[in-house]
Amino acid sequence: MILKIECLTKRFGGIHAVKDCSLEIEREKITAIIGPNGSGKTTLFNLISKLLKSNDGHIHFNGKNITKLKDYEISKSGISRTFQDVRLFRNLTIKDHLEISLSNSDESIFKSLFKDKPNNAERIDRILKLVHLKKPLNTLVTDLSYGQRKLLDLAMAIAKPHSLLLLDEPVAGVNPVLREEIKEIIKNLNKNKGTILLIEHDMNFVMDLADYIFVMDAGKIIAHGEPAEIQSNKKVLEAYLGD
Repeated sequence: MILKIECLTKRFGGIHAVKDCSLEIEREKITAIIGPNGSGKTTLFNLISKLLKSNDGHIHFNGKNITKLKDYEISKSGISRTFQDVRLFRNLTIKDHLEISLSNSDESIFKSLFKDKPNNAERIDRILKLVHLKKPLNTLVTDLSYGQRKLLDLAMAIAKPHSLLLLDEPVAGVNPVLREEIKEIIKNLNKNKGTILLIEHDMNFVMDLADYIFVMDAGKIIAHGEPAEIQSNKKVLEAYLGD
């Protein structure tokens, strides 16, 4: 087990976005979190990565309590993530973005671009090949398609030293060809002993990829199991279909 969440709760005013959420993530597995819109999936990711502060509960990562760590401390502890809405710098290049991700300094992002740094050319080339992003290193983000930006976001997450990769809707809005490419990228990461926790609405994608699935509804885990179990679970069908 690499990640353990106990009774995690997040309230916005009187509304519970996440309520008494508990789950355990196994090492070197692909685990998916699914659920209808507004069920609390991305909020849970934001609590893990400390973009949001929880009201109650505990998070343990690699056997250590990380509940009170800051966001940058979470990143340095070995948790890397992508975002549902791709977050890139419009005026920076592919190379700039990967240099930032590869930097281990505590300095600001822009200072890290101008300081002396090791030659990361081979590592950058390897990461770009891994995500199938075939564009010149000096290409600006504004010259990338939406799908290529998704690949760069994934490349940045992979580039950061990590033992757990959080992927927030990795194939949302991409074409079917790229969706299959991203599926193969994730499988290859897992074959190389990568531990991946992902959120995704594409059920065919999830069922073909995940080793284990947690289902959220109204901020709670309502079911969990292997893909075949989840597909026939009555609570899951009710959450999605409103029966």
